[in-house]
Amino acid sequence: MSYGFLDIAVTPSVRAAQAEMGADHIWTDFEGHREFGRFTENEAAFIAERDSFYIASVSETGWPYVQHRGGPPGFLKMIDDRTLAFADYRGNRQYISTGNIAANDRVCLFLMDYPRRARLKIYAHVEKLALDADPALTGQVTDIAYRAKLERIFRLRLEAFDWNCQQHITPRFTEAEVARAVQPLRERLAKLEAENAALRARIGPTDGP
Repeated sequence: MSYGFLDIAVTPSVRAAQAEMGADHIWTDFEGHREFGRFTENEAAFIAERDSFYIASVSETGWPYVQHRGGPPGFLKMIDDRTLAFADYRGNRQYISTGNIAANDRVCLFLMDYPRRARLKIYAHVEKLALDADPALTGQVTDIAYRAKLERIFRLRLEAFDWNCQQHITPRFTEAEVARAVQPLRERLAKLEAENAALRARIGPTDGP
């Protein structure tokens, strides 16, 4: 049966490595169906919550480069069930990913949800667009409240995606997630302090020993 992501990822050298480790039968005899060539509502919800992702590209010399991209939650937009796009803001101005993509449009994205220990990986073809190339798309992916210099738009055409297992994903939480988690405790503490103050006011001052 088809396994879209592995149909791309598994090359002869990968098959040789699987055979060496005695794992080749797992995938050669795979009986499921995991094409994953179109995003579903599940992926749409997951992508909309992400405030960062990792993107891997390859240079003309064959060296890979992995870059961390971040922004407001949902800055990576799902345009339709086979298309993603995001606004590219100015960073350190090395432009390594941008240059790599000009030579080879194949990329791989990793989207992480550390608290829930989930990982979505995506193979895609990406194109660089000038800000005025598609005004509607530029407007769709731009966050006017995000104070950074917008330089270009990247549009990604899905080739295949897959979900990874939870193994070795350590739960990590952002400052905002921690704040939301402890807010009920803060509110409870404030209520107890108010009740304590009211009780002291009713009792009045006490004499020391």
